[in-house]
Amino acid sequence: MEAGSSSPAGPAPGPPPSIPPSGDQGVWADVSPLIAAACADLQDGELVHGENFSLFAAMSALEIMDPKMDSGIERSGYYSIDEAIEDGIAPVPLSLDRTLDIQRTLDVIDHLFSCEATWHKGHTLAQTVFTCIYLMKMERISSHAVLNSFCRILRATCNSVISVVSTARTHEEEDLFTMSFGLPLNGEGDDKCLSVLNSVEETISRQLRACKSQALSKKKTLEEFESLQDNPELEEGYCRALLCRLRFRKHFHHVVMCMRKPQGRGLDLARKHVTSCLAELSLMLKSQEFLKSRSDITSQKGDESCTTASGCCPIGFDVSLNSRLLSPAPPRAVQILAWSDAIRYFEKLLHDLDIICALSLDPVLENVLHFIAQFQKSVPDLVPRAFLQVGHTDMLQ
Repeated sequence: MEAGSSSPAGPAPGPPPSIPPSGDQGVWADVSPLIAAACADLQDGELVHGENFSLFAAMSALEIMDPKMDSGIERSGYYSIDEAIEDGIAPVPLSLDRTLDIQRTLDVIDHLFSCEATWHKGHTLAQTVFTCIYLMKMERISSHAVLNSFCRILRATCNSVISVVSTARTHEEEDLFTMSFGLPLNGEGDDKCLSVLNSVEETISRQLRACKSQALSKKKTLEEFESLQDNPELEEGYCRALLCRLRFRKHFHHVVMCMRKPQGRGLDLARKHVTSCLAELSLMLKSQEFLKSRSDITSQKGDESCTTASGCCPIGFDVSLNSRLLSPAPPRAVQILAWSDAIRYFEKLLHDLDIICALSLDPVLENVLHFIAQFQKSVPDLVPRAFLQVGHTDMLQ
């Protein structure tokens, strides 16, 4: 309890011996008489508090009934990334069984996709995308080409989107979108993320073509090419599932980079990549049936809340990884969007970006204001609003 101003606190009386220390073994007691006595003796600026209390922690723990500001971190028992890795929650490879390794890789990719959509809704990177241990410790997956290339281009894209939103200043106070909390957003070699992803994509494309030729010749062997996994019957399905996800990531990165070009010089090319993104999202939805058929885990949450296409819980994530980077808050984790909801979010995002790209570059202020008024009726989210603000402010200047 504080009395008067917030000047430096004076000596605070300690609790009497009858008051037990705080903790799990503590016993609740009525301290009303103690508080009344303390209030009578306190001078302005003095504070009565226990050793484990701070005013900052108390204010941060207050619920203000906003899901973003009240999200907090749900403790899982790990106090560091290294501790989580030592406990085996993010193995490399993801499994010694090559088929299970690919399945788990797809689950990680899908959950990151859901985390990215949740981040776009205004939550923090620390509680969404960067709950992934593989993303926090990229050097550990240098030998895992698929996961490494995906994480590298995801990180580069997140960094670019943050730059656009920060420049536009369209986010509200409760949109914790631009706060990086010291996370590793800039990694060595991220400038080459597209070339790395293209190399992996080409490798998987060759494997898919080999699968088709094997099927035409009625052969069921994988000896003539380096397969993703060991079951010839499943190779084509896994190749298709991986390719559409990697290609979506590549085209979405292109969309972001093209729309950042000054004077609208990249808008036409961005529209082409938007079309490609939408096509890959459609293929991702088609892959869900195959991935569910390969899952030997029945989801306990139901399809409406699963964050992966297969319905399996992904490995390599921990919600408390970055808890020390955040201010104290109620012990609840962010509710990650379901995978199906993330698909719908990106579909709307891409349609909104396509509308922005299709806008005439006519710098007449009246026309721009009319477009913005019409565009706002579709209730665009933070990211398209930021691209609109940055692009057309640049043109009007």
